[in-house]
Parts: sequence; C-alpha cells; structure tokens
Amino acid sequence: MAEARQKARAERATADREIVISRVVDAPRELVFEAFTEVRHLSRWWGPEGFTTTTRSFEFREGGEWDFVLHGPDGTDYPEWITWTGIVPPERITLLHGEARDDPNAFESVLTFAPDGAATRIVMRTVFPTKELRDEAVEKYHAIEGGQQTLGNLAAYVADLAGKGTED
Repeated sequence: MAEARQKARAERATADREIVISRVVDAPRELVFEAFTEVRHLSRWWGPEGFTTTTRSFEFREGGEWDFVLHGPDGTDYPEWITWTGIVPPERITLLHGEARDDPNAFESVLTFAPDGAATRIVMRTVFPTKELRDEAVEKYHAIEGGQQTLGNLAAYVADLAGKGTED
C-alpha cells in the first residue's frame, strides 16, 4: 500500500513534464517486444508518418546504444541517440533518448508491454527534464501526434508480421 502511494506521488511530481501514449496492437506481446529490440524490424516502422530511419549502430542490451538518423519527409535529417537503461523481456524497456550521447536535454522513456487478450497494450511514458522541454516537444515537434503515428506504424508492421509469420 505504501508503495502505491509513493508511486502516485512520483507520477504527480512529473505530470507536467511527461507525455503518455498507449495503443493496443493486434499481435502477441513477444512479437511486439521483438519489433522494438531487433534493428531489422525497427528500420521498417520507427518514426512518424513519412519518416524513414537509418541506423548507424545498434546494440540492444542494458548500456547498449542505438545511434540513428530520422529522415523527415521534407528532407530534414534528425540525429538521434538512445541508450537502453533497463530491459525486462517481454515486459518493459527503459531508455534515455536524445540527439547525441551527451545531450543535456535527453529524456527518459519507459515502454511497457502487457497482454490484452491475444493483443498487446503498449504504454510509452516519457519524462522530460523540464516542463519547458516537454512543451517544446509537444508544440514544435508534435511529439504526441508523432508518438501516436509511430505506434500506429508499429501496429501495422507487426500485424503484417503476425499474419505471415516472422520468417522475414
């Protein structure tokens, strides 16, 4: 009981700095988790509508890094960097995400994967260092819409994989 109260206080303390996006994906949890953890999958769905991803390096393990570039539909390149800070297959991934390794504005994300019947509910909870950085991400970079589109791309990708198997 005390743990639940402590968690509720922590969530209230970060509410003005966070974005939470969730979606039910029509595929088994293990497959949805795999789509997040193998580079051969990520490049096929990662990013908002119209974006593509080029991976420069990828090592999925705690302390490992994913160095990549998001290419916008207008030709703009966005350097990106993620380090995995916690991995509990197939339940949870925690990560730090910024433009580069030493980005002072990097944000933390926790992704949870929960069974929802034969489907999977994914929740992506992102906490920014400040309210201002969160607001900038929402207003300037359309982080909520982009996150929803990214999870939509994931849903379409894994539904296709689930329909034909994972021999990809």
